[in-house]
Amino acid sequence: MHKILIVDDEKNMRWAIKRAFKNQPYEFLEAADGKEGVAVFEKEQPDMVLLDLKMPKIDGLTALEKMKALEKEMEKEVPVVMITAHGTAESAVEAMKLGALDYISKPFDVEELRIILRKALEYKGLQDKLNYLEEALELKQGKPIIGKSEKMNNVYKMVNQVAKTDATVLILGGSGTGKEIIADTIHRNSGRSQGPYIKVNCGAIPENLLESELFGHEKGAFTGAVKRKIGKFQRAEGGTIFLDEIGELSLPMQVKILRVLQEREVEPVGGSETYTVDTRIITATNQNLHEKVKTQEFREDLYYRLNVFPIELPALRERKEDIPLLAEHFLQKYQQELGKKDVKISDEALEALMDYDWPGNIRELENIVERTLIISSTPVIKKKDLPQGLISYGPSATSDSHRPGETSFQLPEDGINLDALEKDLILQALERTEYNQTRAAKLLGISRHTLLYRMEKYDLKK
Repeated sequence: MHKILIVDDEKNMRWAIKRAFKNQPYEFLEAADGKEGVAVFEKEQPDMVLLDLKMPKIDGLTALEKMKALEKEMEKEVPVVMITAHGTAESAVEAMKLGALDYISKPFDVEELRIILRKALEYKGLQDKLNYLEEALELKQGKPIIGKSEKMNNVYKMVNQVAKTDATVLILGGSGTGKEIIADTIHRNSGRSQGPYIKVNCGAIPENLLESELFGHEKGAFTGAVKRKIGKFQRAEGGTIFLDEIGELSLPMQVKILRVLQEREVEPVGGSETYTVDTRIITATNQNLHEKVKTQEFREDLYYRLNVFPIELPALRERKEDIPLLAEHFLQKYQQELGKKDVKISDEALEALMDYDWPGNIRELENIVERTLIISSTPVIKKKDLPQGLISYGPSATSDSHRPGETSFQLPEDGINLDALEKDLILQALERTEYNQTRAAKLLGISRHTLLYRMEKYDLKK
């Protein structure tokens, strides 16, 4: 919802403007003079300002100058539209020189004000997208990091700072917040970007296989080890290894990872020789490692070795101003994949997306945009096209209501064959997507790496 600041010494004028837009998704802030207007502008950081020219204490031009000076500290551009019944052409020109976007004279036509308001907000949207594209180009990432919120701007700065170093990075955040994309971006912008980039999901590989995956094994080290295998750490020589879900490691495996961090060497399973590795380590987790240290589920010495440069990603509910950009990004992405063109999201549907709390974060938003685009047959996605669980979400929602895409399942009294159920669900997802592994993984809410492991486990081949 856009925040609009009205600065006018006439109370009736402020009331009339608010009344004219009472059915629009705007939040109005008010100030009765220029001094108060500047204070509200600094505190609330609105999306646009309607500013009267002639006012007590501080006039409109002086207030405009102060607001434009504050923009530099805020690192955002706010469109300002001047309102006056007393102005001349000279004062309007002066306001434009100082940075005003437009002006309107009293008494004004409501429709004229609607048009000016819409153009001002469209201008702000274009500026936001331009700023985002500049950030994306600076980071040179493959998959873009989407967001213009203050919290994401802080993430951008930290990524730019640490990418230039070889420091060990720990990325913290809930499931679906984009930890893997941050890791990708750090590698792409590092001095190791031309070297290998190896990803390992520690939670998707069984404990008895993980050691071999990471450190390799010698021929005959265990049943089935018919030939020597080079581990992921050695394969990442000169590059970066990304260990996702690091909080899932067992205590014995934590000891082995600690040795790599301390000694920069690995020992293959069944071998007696150690090998030096020159590999940058990036890790990620959705768990509270500090709490796991307290409960002795995670080694304190390993925690401090990993926590050299932590980057904490905000949940989507903490950066809701990024939802329109994210939704538009996913809309464009899946339009191209599905062969659709010029599909838009209605204001009503966007408002519903903004109202939802997104427990599944960005991944949940992406899944909902994709699914909605698949079933929608019109050029405009409306609120009724969204999943019912999302539409009905809010303070009035009942405690037993489900999130979009969530399934209610009652466990039979005689139990269930979980492997058989999992295999059947994976097979359904693969068949529905014609064995497109990336899309099947999204339907299941798991990573592609995890899906590949499960397909191999259940021998699910096309």
